[in-house]
Amino acid sequence: MNQNPKKQKKSAEKIPIISYILLGLALLSAVILLAARLSPSFAVFFNGYVGGTVRALLALLTNSLPFSLAELLIILLPVFITLLIIYAVNSRSKSLRSILTYFVTLISGVSIIFTIFVFSFGTGYHVPTLYERFDIENDGVTINELEETAQKLVTEINQRVGKISFGSEGFSKMPYSLNEMNNVLNSAFKTVSEKYDFVQSFKSNIKPVLMSVPMSYTHTTGVYSFFTGEANLNVDFPDYTLPYTAAHELAHQRGIARENEANFIAFLVCIESGDVYSEYSAYLNMFEYVAASLYHSDSEAYKRVYNSLSTSAKSEIAAYSRFYEKYRDSRAGEISSAINDAYLIANGTQEGTKSYGLVVDLAVAYFKGVFDEK
Repeated sequence: MNQNPKKQKKSAEKIPIISYILLGLALLSAVILLAARLSPSFAVFFNGYVGGTVRALLALLTNSLPFSLAELLIILLPVFITLLIIYAVNSRSKSLRSILTYFVTLISGVSIIFTIFVFSFGTGYHVPTLYERFDIENDGVTINELEETAQKLVTEINQRVGKISFGSEGFSKMPYSLNEMNNVLNSAFKTVSEKYDFVQSFKSNIKPVLMSVPMSYTHTTGVYSFFTGEANLNVDFPDYTLPYTAAHELAHQRGIARENEANFIAFLVCIESGDVYSEYSAYLNMFEYVAASLYHSDSEAYKRVYNSLSTSAKSEIAAYSRFYEKYRDSRAGEISSAINDAYLIANGTQEGTKSYGLVVDLAVAYFKGVFDEK
């Protein structure tokens, strides 16, 4: 028996109870985010306990999937939007009230993303910085400190190059699978979390992105999808970037929100791994950050340091430059960078995408022994 048309119309004009619940949660999330902005101690509590639980739970739910759920959802997004438009035109365009009801319901559904962001990851942007946690002066670094740090990184790289295999194109070869790399990093995170209790430790799986080549055109080497709890890795990039990038995304997954701090925690994790290739990945990636800063400050000092780098490591850097050339001027990369920049600024990182490079100050402090003294 068909339902009465008047009842159908009335039902279409009524906002579902679940929408009120979802909008209420979104409002609560906004209050929590405001409280985190105003009180770093509250941010520490929420990010550590509530956020930590939600992040671990999401990772647990998606760990068993052999693919990235976030990537699949993004691929299906155009289809989903099309279906929503078709449904709206066919079923919700009978009256102005039903249209408004539909949009309120739709907004309440979308608000889930904001709620998950706040409850899992968002408050992490408002915890005290690593400078504050370790009582480090953040007044910048001198050229001499940059050169000394770069030289120490060169020493570490040169000590490991002889234990690593290189291909004909100049790239080093990761001596194990992604799963084995994942196990190395999980173990290293456990070690680091024992030293620094704000670094969460649990077992999770890095997710290789199936559409890594298109992702390369966006200049994205990896991404943490807070709404699925997955650390995603662009496997199109050269091997030497993979352990360090994976550790960076896994650091996000463990509540380290700021980009420079995720870079630094990734560095610590890799060099604490006891694995030569992960250590090499960390030292060479960090060298690129420090060397770039040194080059802009004193090109002659940069040349002195670079000349002492092993031939194999120089070849790796040159090979990367050739690899990246085809992606360098991508329009998709410009758009992606602009979106990421806006996202970071909106979450309190005034430097935007430039914040990735702020890891240099932390690296200088590390090689000065500041962290060992805390």
